Amino acid sequence: MVLDKETARKTAELLLQIKAIKLDAQQGFQWASGWTSPIYCDNRVVLSYPPIRNFIRENMAKQIEELYGRADVIAGVATGAIGIGMLVAEYLGLPFVYVRPEPKSHGRKNQIEGKLDEGQKVVVVEDLISTGKSSLNAVNALKEANVQVKGMLAIFSYGFEEANKNFKNAGVELHTLSNYDFLIEVAQKTNYINEAEAELLQGWRKDPSNWKK
Repeated sequence: MVLDKETARKTAELLLQIKAIKLDAQQGFQWASGWTSPIYCDNRVVLSYPPIRNFIRENMAKQIEELYGRADVIAGVATGAIGIGMLVAEYLGLPFVYVRPEPKSHGRKNQIEGKLDEGQKVVVVEDLISTGKSSLNAVNALKEANVQVKGMLAIFSYGFEEANKNFKNAGVELHTLSNYDFLIEVAQKTNYINEAEAELLQGWRKDPSNWKK
């Protein structure tokens, strides 16, 4: 769910501007999952643009406080949200930890890196939500550490129904700065895509696993 529409539009505009989000309605991109998609999102590019990363950092920090109140710790999901999560934690003056996809196979075999105490209130920061499975895997690791996960805030979501169901079933509140609908709106308004391409992109989201098959 998006909290602020103007922030959502501005975020989409900035991501398009620096090509963190690339659209190719004709050829598409190959995802690691095997899906062929007309969109590819790499929000880590944000870290290379100080004014834009500051915009993302400040708006995420403000929305975290508005949505979830004061947290004890900010947790970033590795690896994509480590950078932006740390910036958000610094802005809020809070400790930061990050969560690996799985425990390390050596050393202390940590899955959560950083100092985290039982009972602490944690807000999770993510860069991108697709199906939500990897994000919720991080939430499960935090819950196993006996902390209170207040919710998650991500930069961008594709808005898949599967993700909505996964978060609902997990009982995890999710908000994003921007999402696919605002992206399509802004991309059309700025002539990044035309009406026919917009229709194609909307059609892809309804059945992403079978696009281009």
